Amino acid sequence: MNRLKHRGPDWSGLYQHRDSYLAHQRLAIVDPASGDQPLFNEDKSVAVTVNGEIYNHEELRKKLVNHNFRTGSDCDVIAHLYEEYGEDFVDMLDGIFSFVLLDTRDNSFIVARDAIGVTSLYIGWGLDGSVWISSEMKGLNDDCEHFETFPPGHLYTSKSRGFRRWYNPPWFSESIPSVPYDPLVLRRAFENAVIKRLMTDVPFGVLLSGGLDSSLVASITARYLAGTKAAKQWGSQLHSFCVGLEGSPDLKAAKEVADYLGTVHHEFHFTVQDGIDAIEDVIYHIETYDVTTIRASTPMFLMSRKIKSLGVKMVISGEGSDEIFGGYLYFHKAPNKEELHRETCHKIKALHQYDCLRANKATSAWGLEARVPFLDIEFINVAMSIDPESKMIKKDQGRIEKWILRKAFDDEERPYLPKHILYRQKEQFSDGVGYSWIDGLKAHAAKNVTDKMMLNASYIFPHNTPTTKEAYYYRMIFERFFPQNSARFTVPGGASVACSTAKAVEWDVSWKNNLDPSGRAALGVHLSASDAEAPLISNVPSKVIDRIPRMVEVPGVAIHT
Repeated sequence: MNRLKHRGPDWSGLYQHRDSYLAHQRLAIVDPASGDQPLFNEDKSVAVTVNGEIYNHEELRKKLVNHNFRTGSDCDVIAHLYEEYGEDFVDMLDGIFSFVLLDTRDNSFIVARDAIGVTSLYIGWGLDGSVWISSEMKGLNDDCEHFETFPPGHLYTSKSRGFRRWYNPPWFSESIPSVPYDPLVLRRAFENAVIKRLMTDVPFGVLLSGGLDSSLVASITARYLAGTKAAKQWGSQLHSFCVGLEGSPDLKAAKEVADYLGTVHHEFHFTVQDGIDAIEDVIYHIETYDVTTIRASTPMFLMSRKIKSLGVKMVISGEGSDEIFGGYLYFHKAPNKEELHRETCHKIKALHQYDCLRANKATSAWGLEARVPFLDIEFINVAMSIDPESKMIKKDQGRIEKWILRKAFDDEERPYLPKHILYRQKEQFSDGVGYSWIDGLKAHAAKNVTDKMMLNASYIFPHNTPTTKEAYYYRMIFERFFPQNSARFTVPGGASVACSTAKAVEWDVSWKNNLDPSGRAALGVHLSASDAEAPLISNVPSKVIDRIPRMVEVPGVAIHT
């Protein structure tokens, strides 16, 4: 339990029945006074440990009229739903969750993970026949002969000794949808997703980078916070948080959005050396050697520590939008709507290995919870049912990346955001905190990894062989913490440019020689890419062109002019 104590500093719970053990470290968000875990049904024959939030728990309680609840915890409904519906209740849950449920009547158990994998979860098997479940790899890697990532949207039962996918939305088949784009339907769906995540009994805030996604989250939260239970407890003025190197694009944009929305804004600065000093801790907590995840996790890890020190226990963040709407800059090169849609499907299915992993573990490292409204299952169903022709980037029609999301919130009467923020070009988090951050990481790696080491990389690391010194450096650290073969296979690999899948690299022949997860690697697309300074200006509505800051890159700092 001590290996995961950082995730839940508020309570340690342990339950034993025969040879089964349930252990839980609680981060108390809803009903902090009485919701300690494990949770039980009335006669304690069913015990549950849960990591997550069930947003529709009040609605579910109304369906369980013959049940008596011990606590006000949102997760208290799980044991009672199991009593009523057996293992088929999981798709009734609207939220983020990983749980283990033990039925002491026959000593059986079930394990389930939320639809997209917002919460992290691993499963392992010991030589003695034991089955281990943990929110983090470090909770089981030393005790299991084999372990792996528990797949999102799946259920595992001890009776069947196998997995079953419980999450089966229409988009999962990757067939091309045809619902016409309706901006008001999309807007309302996202507003609902944000509003339901205001369920909290503790202080909270929003992560605000100044980009489109986090700014919309902040705008909607600020608009609807008044009148909620959270506002009555903690006040109606929203707190926002941003991190970056001095002079970075995100800091300036975030401050402007915060001023516009009237939030209590907290700006945290870090230096390249601060980030480098934290790399080993980041890899230990995030449990990956993926380059782009580590780049982005480090500033988020540093920021989360600062946020927690202020007494905040929950934040709402903007992950998932780029995967749903084709927001990464490489989508400018999508050849047709069919390819674009399939790529978005692949990106959503892989989120648990990248952005969800980062958002969950970088915050949990300090006892902070991240909520992600773009990954609301109802919102995803709406957004992924839209004819992908509407998501295509078309310069001649003034449609930039995520145009349908921008258009949905382009309200002249009650603006959600200033126009130039609403139409700001995508900045990946690891870029937006300051371009010299990535350059500094590469320089540091070059000092620690020699050319001779790179020549032998394929022998030292035959699986997912690192192709850059930066990747080699991260891999060395990862292997020191997690030396097992199983650990290596939990991390994805393959060619990528600007966060693309390997398949999308084929969209532009020039990318094959410029493989890097940074958005600046999208040559001919990013405003600060080395070969083109202004090609995207023609994509933006003419009335806001003169309000968009231009990027000039200077050693050590990214400056807007």
